[in-house]
Amino acid sequence: MIWLEKMGSEGPKAITIHVTGFKKFLGVSENPTEKIANNLKSYVEKRGLPSGLSLGSCTVLETAGEGAKSQLYEVLESSVVDKSTNGTVVWLHLGVNNGSAKFAIERQAVNEAHFRCPDQLGWQPQRLPIVAEDGNILKAKETSCSTESIFKSLKSKGFDVVLSDDAGRFVCNYVYYHSLRFAEQKGHKSLFVHVPLFSKIDEDTQMQFVVALLEAIAATC
Repeated sequence: MIWLEKMGSEGPKAITIHVTGFKKFLGVSENPTEKIANNLKSYVEKRGLPSGLSLGSCTVLETAGEGAKSQLYEVLESSVVDKSTNGTVVWLHLGVNNGSAKFAIERQAVNEAHFRCPDQLGWQPQRLPIVAEDGNILKAKETSCSTESIFKSLKSKGFDVVLSDDAGRFVCNYVYYHSLRFAEQKGHKSLFVHVPLFSKIDEDTQMQFVVALLEAIAATC
């Protein structure tokens, strides 16, 4: 994990963004977010990031809900172990929407697991609350990131991006709900963004998009 120290007492807070992608799942034999997460560190090292912004861990998650929850929490908890750091931590989760040709910034997650097909570990919940103690399946959690500002920044750079209030009810929404809940408890931030298949928007454009996304997130924190 890479942390960027504050530039003097009057300088901006350090912002560290941890990124996750997913492995393949039914209907998607090659998940673009797996490749993005695996290649992002080397891509950023070549391009560089603005002062005050650091790329933390890049992790590829199993495309599964309950069975992969421990892996998700390892990512979340390891990001806040260093109590000496005063900067903001952001968890950026990337998932694929194989039916879309646009990037989608997800504003919220819903406390409902309703999988249209079994996940990669064979789990297929139907209308179950993700966290029972939070209430019924209508409960939603919104990101504290400034999605409107992030959207405008990305649009201004020519990316085909939309704002969305529906991250589905599959693994993407499941991960996002847990991450938003954890971020809320720890005083940090979480955001989920859906990307298309590489056949819809090519790999290089998607890598450029993710770096622009990191910069836009940092600018709003």
